Amino acid sequence: MKKIIGIGETILDIIFGKNQDGEWQPRKSVAGGSTFNSIITLGRLGMKTTLVTELGNDRVGLDIMEFMQKNGVDTGHIDIYNPKDGKTPVSLAFLDENNNAEYTFYHQFPADRLNVAIPLINEGDIIIFGSYFSVNPALRNRITEILEFANTRKAIVYYDPNFRKAHSHEAMKLMPSIIENLEYANIVRGSDEDFETLYKLDNPEKVYIDKIKFYCPNFIYTRGGKGVEFYCQQGHRHFDVPDIGKPVSTIGAGDTFNAGIIFGLIRHNITLDNLNTLTLDEWAPIVQYAIEFSSKVCMCQENYLPEEIAMQYR
Repeated sequence: MKKIIGIGETILDIIFGKNQDGEWQPRKSVAGGSTFNSIITLGRLGMKTTLVTELGNDRVGLDIMEFMQKNGVDTGHIDIYNPKDGKTPVSLAFLDENNNAEYTFYHQFPADRLNVAIPLINEGDIIIFGSYFSVNPALRNRITEILEFANTRKAIVYYDPNFRKAHSHEAMKLMPSIIENLEYANIVRGSDEDFETLYKLDNPEKVYIDKIKFYCPNFIYTRGGKGVEFYCQQGHRHFDVPDIGKPVSTIGAGDTFNAGIIFGLIRHNITLDNLNTLTLDEWAPIVQYAIEFSSKVCMCQENYLPEEIAMQYR
């Protein structure tokens, strides 16, 4: 069975919203992290999953690890560090009137990070990685070591830059690592916000031609309610997304979209050998899974596909 190997941060999201008096109140706490959210969805879908990540050996970290195991995720490649050296990170997510989130992060990491064995990677496996975690100078050597191994093993590498405004002042300094990630990738998926932050560009075709195509032929540009733009060597196609009204939360929307693409690749038995020869018609049902998953997660308070919905696809 093909494996999905995620590389990314794990964090506790505490979600806030305003009450009737306009005061901020906590609504819920959920385990999160961009790649983490994708992996949890894929675990619930019955996929064979593992996550390369780091957690503190504290109450929060141990609870998150138990949650991963309950959702079918292998926890054998987690760097668990001593509480005296660092704590499991926490984010505060403040939802605006449209239930889009603005984040504040709190973290304390040890000096030696991601000190874990590389998972066994076989031909046909899929690697998903991204966000600031993938370009963080403190982790960069370890990240590239895993990606180099994945490329030699003929795994499909899926990259989501997930580059947010909080790190916009670092974009120029981190650009060499971002470009290197594009070179490792076989599929790149990002939101309009990501590329506006990175390149000051809001035209998806220009982003693809000027910034992506030279490094990676398969590109997915998501635009919220405006739909999805898909580019590959065979051309371009626009995909509409359903009108879901006011979302409950958009925190896991992009992450669950990523899970949908990966689910579609595995269900349609796509490997590195045939990935770049897929026609637009062959890509269409794969993208449709992503749109369905993303729409459904926007209507719940979890960051991942709800279990009862995931069961319908298993």
